[in-house]
Amino acid sequence: MRNRTRFISILITLILVVFLAAPAAVMAAEPTVYLGTTASFAVLAGTTITNTGPSMIGGSVGGNIGVSPGTAVTGFPPGAVSDGTIHSADATALQAQVDLTTAYNDAAGRAVTDELTGQDLGGLTLTAGVYKFSSSAQLTGTLILDAQGDPEAVFIFQIGSTLTTASSSVVSLTNGARFCRVFWQVGSSATLGTNTQFVGHVFALTSIAAQTCATIQGQLLASNGAVTLDNNTINNGVCAAAPTPTPTTTETTDTTATTTASTTATTGATTTTAISGEDVPETGESSSYWLSGLILLGLAGSLMIFRLRKRAH
Repeated sequence: MRNRTRFISILITLILVVFLAAPAAVMAAEPTVYLGTTASFAVLAGTTITNTGPSMIGGSVGGNIGVSPGTAVTGFPPGAVSDGTIHSADATALQAQVDLTTAYNDAAGRAVTDELTGQDLGGLTLTAGVYKFSSSAQLTGTLILDAQGDPEAVFIFQIGSTLTTASSSVVSLTNGARFCRVFWQVGSSATLGTNTQFVGHVFALTSIAAQTCATIQGQLLASNGAVTLDNNTINNGVCAAAPTPTPTTTETTDTTATTTASTTATTGATTTTAISGEDVPETGESSSYWLSGLILLGLAGSLMIFRLRKRAH
């Protein structure tokens, strides 16, 4: 009996070690959203794509623009498409719309981490999670997305109706955050204000309007309506992690005491640019901690059963 008690104590200790060794945040990590064939599209619309001015659309993952079931794509030129082609109601655009529906539903169905209804995204710093707005969402100023050193950190925004950004608003990535892990599921239409610096994949059920000189690192994907562009830059490249702020030492001189003191400042991170050599978003990327834990628990349980049966004989 004493040996059995000791063995059970060891087993309980092993279980605790397994679960404590796996960081809780990693074990609960949100998987990314599977993009399917939409991954190669920088812009996708349901009815029309309209461009004004010298918009530049491209990206090493894919600079395709497409429309389906509609057929109208206007404003190219003066707009320019690199790293891709224009698909008008062809099989490629049709399949991309099918995959967009799948991605939209996936993002919309995720369990909510935090309710932000009624709050302006400007001025917030958010870590990985699923954020819900039951109606509209507004960004005025700067939103910081902090991956806390995890380049696989996923940010999903579930927006019941409209997404609107004020002029010169910014979505900033820091501590390893990547634009390809940011998803905006919009229940109706999205409007990105003049000079907005935006990142992520926008899944709009109806339409998307990018106003003058708004820049987007990611995708503008509209299911049923139009996408309207105006002298925009859209980059659908592979994504690299945003740099982690590193301490730098600067010297300041106290003129009153005529002494020099060393102070430490932290450099901030801004939105990333596309750098080759990173993976594009795929489905179901998650930690292996749960699997490892289950394997160890299974082995421990089997060992316990074996020992008990051996003693019984």
